[in-house]
Amino acid sequence: MDDIDRALLAALQRDATQSYAALAATVGLSTGAAHERVRKLREQGVIRRTTVDVDPAAVGRGVLAFVMVEANAWMGDSPTHEALSALPEVEEAHVVAGPASVLVKIRVGTPEQLQASLRRLFGVEGVTGTRTIVVLETFFERPLDPRPPTAAP
Repeated sequence: MDDIDRALLAALQRDATQSYAALAATVGLSTGAAHERVRKLREQGVIRRTTVDVDPAAVGRGVLAFVMVEANAWMGDSPTHEALSALPEVEEAHVVAGPASVLVKIRVGTPEQLQASLRRLFGVEGVTGTRTIVVLETFFERPLDPRPPTAAP
């Protein structure tokens, strides 16, 4: 992946609906060359999907919580993955190191729905406890920067 690919990724993250001609103009390529590069990025799995950014509150999902899931056994296997992915309110699930085994991101509409989600989490085999952080306000969410990480000064 070179700087042009990274520039294409950044442009697509800003607006994935723009035309290949607009993308090409942004990075200094022909339309065909830009299209071919984006096709290859998809084929290589660098671009995993194209989606829209929906305001959660506008669709009744204004309550955001991060839940640290504690367990009595390893949770990084297929049964945990399947159980968590079956819960539609779970947007993300990560196997983590530290005081919890799994970290999940949940979006729901009300505190009561959050409570029901926590009950469902306790139904996942091996779960022994949860620690929940409810988000009061989101300052920002940023897309992944496609440039290589820079060393701290």
